[in-house]
Amino acid sequence: MNNREHARHVRRTLPRPLHIAAWLTFAAAQAAVAQTSTQDSAATSATQKAPPQAAATGTAGTDQALPAVKVSASQVADSPLNLNTPVNSGALGTRSQLDTPFSTTVVTGENLAERQVYKLGDVFAGDASVTNNSNAYNAWATYITIRGLPVDWQNGFRIDGNPFISYGITMPYEQLERVELLKGLGGFMYGFAQPGGLVNYVTKRPEKDPVTSLDVGYRMDGVLSTHVDLSRRFGPDDMFGARLNYTKEAGKTYNAGDINRNSVSLALDGQLTRDLQVWFNALYQTIRSSGQTPAIYTGSYTASSLPAVISGGSNLLGGTDQHINTNLQLYTAGVRYQITPDWSFTTSGSYSKSARDRNESTLTLLNQQGDYTDARWNGDEGHQDVYWQGMFEGKLKTGPFTHQLVIGGAYQHQTNNYALNSIYTVLGNGNLYQPNPWRFYSGGGLETYRTSDITQASAFVSDTMQITSRWSVLAGLRYTNYSQNNYATTGEKTSQYSQNGVLTPTFALMYKLEPNTTLYASYVEALEQGAIVDSIYANGGAMLRPLRSRQYEIGIKSEHERWSATAALFRIERGAAYANSDNVYVQDGNAIYEGVEAAGSVRLGRSWQVAGSVTLLDTWYAKGQSYNGKRVAGAPTFVAAGRVTYDVPYVQGLQLAADAKFTGSTQVRPANNLETGGYMLVNVGANYFTRIGGHDVTLRAAIDNITNRRYWMYQYSDYIAPGDPRTVSLNAKIDF
Repeated sequence: MNNREHARHVRRTLPRPLHIAAWLTFAAAQAAVAQTSTQDSAATSATQKAPPQAAATGTAGTDQALPAVKVSASQVADSPLNLNTPVNSGALGTRSQLDTPFSTTVVTGENLAERQVYKLGDVFAGDASVTNNSNAYNAWATYITIRGLPVDWQNGFRIDGNPFISYGITMPYEQLERVELLKGLGGFMYGFAQPGGLVNYVTKRPEKDPVTSLDVGYRMDGVLSTHVDLSRRFGPDDMFGARLNYTKEAGKTYNAGDINRNSVSLALDGQLTRDLQVWFNALYQTIRSSGQTPAIYTGSYTASSLPAVISGGSNLLGGTDQHINTNLQLYTAGVRYQITPDWSFTTSGSYSKSARDRNESTLTLLNQQGDYTDARWNGDEGHQDVYWQGMFEGKLKTGPFTHQLVIGGAYQHQTNNYALNSIYTVLGNGNLYQPNPWRFYSGGGLETYRTSDITQASAFVSDTMQITSRWSVLAGLRYTNYSQNNYATTGEKTSQYSQNGVLTPTFALMYKLEPNTTLYASYVEALEQGAIVDSIYANGGAMLRPLRSRQYEIGIKSEHERWSATAALFRIERGAAYANSDNVYVQDGNAIYEGVEAAGSVRLGRSWQVAGSVTLLDTWYAKGQSYNGKRVAGAPTFVAAGRVTYDVPYVQGLQLAADAKFTGSTQVRPANNLETGGYMLVNVGANYFTRIGGHDVTLRAAIDNITNRRYWMYQYSDYIAPGDPRTVSLNAKIDF
């Protein structure tokens, strides 16, 4: 099929996600019962309660610009799509999802707790534009694709708006207020990054009212956890706030591995004067785990279909000699000053450090009978990120027009250290359906050296001009100086790439059909840093140039008391990079992604909440030499998700839930000669709220993959993994 024929072939409505049904459930019930007797008794007895109020003082990153809001029990909570929730939009400042002219998703901490999430793919289980690419207990645990594009593990993840290296890091989800997802290009908002999207984890901050809670949990086959959450305000007029979260998790995982996790986060803030806010946040986590399931590499596999599927809960592929131990540290501090009623200045800095000690196999699949070669890699890795941002936000008028302006600058310096004396060895052959006979134990403590450093310095400006009460126009521009250096083990610089004056613009036109409905059309550009080619390819170690991407999107978002909906049509043009037939990893031509997404949620009667999401996606390689017209690897054609919750009328406080997600068959390789096959996963759960001894008690149960469906997941180009097995999780929480 030539390009013109293919263009005709793809002229059809294309995919965009039905926004995740992040549902209200009992967020309403929590706010009124979670407070002490110092609250107004009428609010405490209300049956429809509002979600917890944000602290009046600042929060980390750009969230700190939010004003204090008094919440009463009579107010209506945000809808399951959370369209009124503010999201961190980088150079756009902080604005609600409804007023952001790009596709976004917000998943609340309450929703994470109800579903007992323990990996990133499950966070966005209700969003059909997001595909899960890994199981929970290995270095790939944060791998997801958005609209068929991977999230950049070096530049695509943030905590409270601050960058960190996510590879191998599983977040302490019980310590998060919410998780925000920007779909598509974030180049103007955040700088260099792959065009898949950006994930921002928002940690819990001090609230207006005291919080004292303890919960204990269990997950198959024997993982036990304890989580403590403490929050207080103190000082004159409660001007200071502190919140402390601690989690301990340990036990046997579903694949006979071991995990031991300790996580602590601290949030401090102060309203020093009426106009001056300060804050400090810290997060520290260590995880030691063993027995993870290895990745399966298909680059040498010649059959046209994959072997029979194995369970992700199997311990046949690895043993306790395989491990990944990680450490994450993040420290942030900031100041926000309200210069005038219409203008504020916010500045913040952060330091993050992550480290990994990995002893991990890669199984090279040989044939359809499941034979493989086991190659073991053992080494230590580390990353550091220093980040600063300063930003003015305000309004001014020019004639009949009102301008919402954001003007600022940012600086980021990232260093990457890899093992100096890493061990790579081929252990021998095995079979997927037999116990892996090979073991390789290592003592750890391997040396590392500086392999690269990356510096980005940027200035940005955006203007949202209100033309009429309904029409507004957004224009923004980021100016970036980018530099990347690579080093030999001796410390000598081996290669360098720099480019000054990189411009990444964005434009959007927005129209308010009504106050709660926004129609928008947007355009944005982005650059992603050039890859250092993996050693499995013939040109291993080569450094490739940055790739430019473009995104066009038309969408609508609508928020109402009993229903909400979103839809978008998009096209993403990305420079293509892949391994050619000579196993050389090249940049060649473009990868095109066109799609349609839609999401909705509706409350039926007093007891039922129904939500759904669907994505249709068409992709192809264009203008290249090798794979013109073929589908892009990792991009399923069709994904659909749905969730139903039911408040049992005769058992006060009991809610039942069920959700399902179908992921269509996915091409594993650019050559389109191997695919995973489609699969559907069904999860069920129950949440029960009651009072015992004068305290609020929440009991939760969840069963993921209740049918124990076996399936192959696309993990990365040429890599697959077995999907997670049926998993049972239990949790009990008490609020003091």
